[in-house]
Amino acid sequence: MLSEFSFSKDTVGFLIEGEFNEELSNQLHIQILEKFKEFDKINLYLEDSNIESFTLPAIVKEILFKIENADKFNKLALVTDRKWIHLCSTIESLFISINMKHFPTEDRLKAIRWIARR
Repeated sequence: MLSEFSFSKDTVGFLIEGEFNEELSNQLHIQILEKFKEFDKINLYLEDSNIESFTLPAIVKEILFKIENADKFNKLALVTDRKWIHLCSTIESLFISINMKHFPTEDRLKAIRWIARR
């Protein structure tokens, strides 16, 4: 399940829960692509809000989406307590030129302040 909220017109956030599969990934991408129609670049906040499981195709799809659209992101904040996701985002940042930071859930407010700062 996705819950969307906005910080400003060009800054959007999503709380993600349940199974992170291709269907959920597609829903997320559709909503992000809609923002790209309005703005040349956006800030994106993603929070793991009790994701129960992940599918490998969905993870690969996420990585490819970021690579294909890297030039359309100003900032990307990733909030989760899963260390393997932090590691993946660190590795991704070596190959993708997105201003991306990851935060543990307890630092959610820091992530919100960072993503909202101009």
